[in-house]
Amino acid sequence: MAFPHPDPTLIEAEVFTTLPEALRRPGTPSDWATKNRRGAAVDSFIEGPSFDLDGHLWFVDIPFGRILRASPQGDVEQIAEYDGQPNGLKIDAKGRIFIADFKNGILQLDPATGSISTVLVDADSEGFKGCNDLHIGPDGAIYFTDQGQTGLHDPSGRVYRWTPDDGRLECLIDRVPSPNGLVLDTSGHTLYVAVTRANAVWRLPLSPSQRVVKAGLFLQFSGGRAGPDGLALTQDNGVVVCQTGMGLVWVHDALGVPIAVVKSPRGLGTTNCAFGGPENRTLYITESDSGTILRAELPVAGHPMASGWGR
Repeated sequence: MAFPHPDPTLIEAEVFTTLPEALRRPGTPSDWATKNRRGAAVDSFIEGPSFDLDGHLWFVDIPFGRILRASPQGDVEQIAEYDGQPNGLKIDAKGRIFIADFKNGILQLDPATGSISTVLVDADSEGFKGCNDLHIGPDGAIYFTDQGQTGLHDPSGRVYRWTPDDGRLECLIDRVPSPNGLVLDTSGHTLYVAVTRANAVWRLPLSPSQRVVKAGLFLQFSGGRAGPDGLALTQDNGVVVCQTGMGLVWVHDALGVPIAVVKSPRGLGTTNCAFGGPENRTLYITESDSGTILRAELPVAGHPMASGWGR
């Protein structure tokens, strides 16, 4: 019997820009590499791409606590360096830049000065396990994952919603084995969460009272050395999934059927992505193993929230 859906279109990504040698730190030890790479030296590990309103692509370097920015032409500059491990970065509709930092909680960056301040350090005096990624909803609420070192052995990762303007913080779910990237659907009624160590993407429906109800498995992957990482949303309510450890980025329709798959021409560390370019149809992908930002033209445009800022 024929498969009811066509095979996904294979798209070869191209290099948009690479972290220049002047900004790499070969042979420089870092606490992140010691704990997460068994001491193997890394010269960078970029993540968290997000566009500002001027078309600049902001991203982070986890092991060396750096915030970087690429111009539309691909020129990269360092904006800030601090004592931390920035994992995720998003820009809201007001132009505020928020950072999910594994060591320090949720931070805010002043793009004019490069200064960084801590805006959320704990949940009612209880420290976070290690914040990983964040997503900004249309109402300005920030959804973020508290991943730490959780996994199948310890499924205690959390997903929070925080409203910066009034300080309200809610734990939406606290039984996730390694929550990572996350994104709301176009209606704001469903939150998708990459669950890296379960090699899956979960679907978290939000009730009218904004509680998570009937949480379920949306996508199940296999293989690789890691799993789903960063997520993005298409304008048709489809989910884009960076499958790090496989060098792939999967583009799904609203039902979860894969319609395209993007292949990295560099390493396997396709960690996160953001839409940009003409008509918001270009997907920009951080390939963390090589310190490269890739790009690929997709058959479907991204939702404005998938660029990293709200409208």
